[in-house]
Amino acid sequence: MFRRTSSPAVVLCAVLLLGGPAIAGPAAKADEGRPIVIGRSFELPSKVLGEVRRINVYVPPSYAKGDARYPVLYVIDGGEDQDFHHISGLAQLGTISGTTQDLIVVGIETVDRRHELTTRSADPAYVKRWPTHGASADFRRYVADEVIPFVEARWRADGERAVMGESLAGLFVLETFLREPGMFDRYVAISPSLWWDGGALAAEAPALLAKHDGAERTLWMTVADEGDEMQARIDDVVAALKAKPPSGLKWSYAPRPNETHATIYHAAALDALRALYGPKPETSAAR
Repeated sequence: MFRRTSSPAVVLCAVLLLGGPAIAGPAAKADEGRPIVIGRSFELPSKVLGEVRRINVYVPPSYAKGDARYPVLYVIDGGEDQDFHHISGLAQLGTISGTTQDLIVVGIETVDRRHELTTRSADPAYVKRWPTHGASADFRRYVADEVIPFVEARWRADGERAVMGESLAGLFVLETFLREPGMFDRYVAISPSLWWDGGALAAEAPALLAKHDGAERTLWMTVADEGDEMQARIDDVVAALKAKPPSGLKWSYAPRPNETHATIYHAAALDALRALYGPKPETSAAR
């Protein structure tokens, strides 16, 4: 028969050996951790949109170590619960692995995506289903007149601008490239929703491309297995680019039939960053 003991040492040994609860007290206070900060979020009062909007900004670790300037990647649908985290994470990965140049990433949050990222349709079915749609021109003015000046006044941007988006955001990116190509230097459109309004933007592509100047720009496009309607529309845009590309344009298009609309973005974005922002030669040599 075992005798009871009140020895603290015996009790402590039993707790440790049997995996019992930690002893309460100031010395045993649980580690509450610390925040992991990947960027900063800003409220931006918009005169164009008539309301306060939000942008999110990531700067690379090297930003605080000198006075270098950096290219800026603007991400449409760049809210905290949208695509900011995974695209800024890819920028960080590029820094860690040495596979891309350091970038500033600006996530531009959207609220009513049909309103902000599409053109207005005359089709009654669109008006009935999405009554607020069709203000992409206003959203573009917000980006051009308010977001970009705010960023370039506050951070050390080098003047090279890129824009990235997927789905409706990809449609907005492609529309911006076609209608106002001078807004950005590099455009990344991933599975752009060219089905919108019966493919109206794709139908306009030849005429819009004919108005482009000869400035150096880059367009990087891809599409998942999206079905015949979407594929036909992007094929129309590719045909227009092949027929008469603007003289200063470098463009690429590689479909990804093994991906779906839900799976394409992350891997495609990584490939786009590596293609557009590969390490500079001296950086490669240093590594």
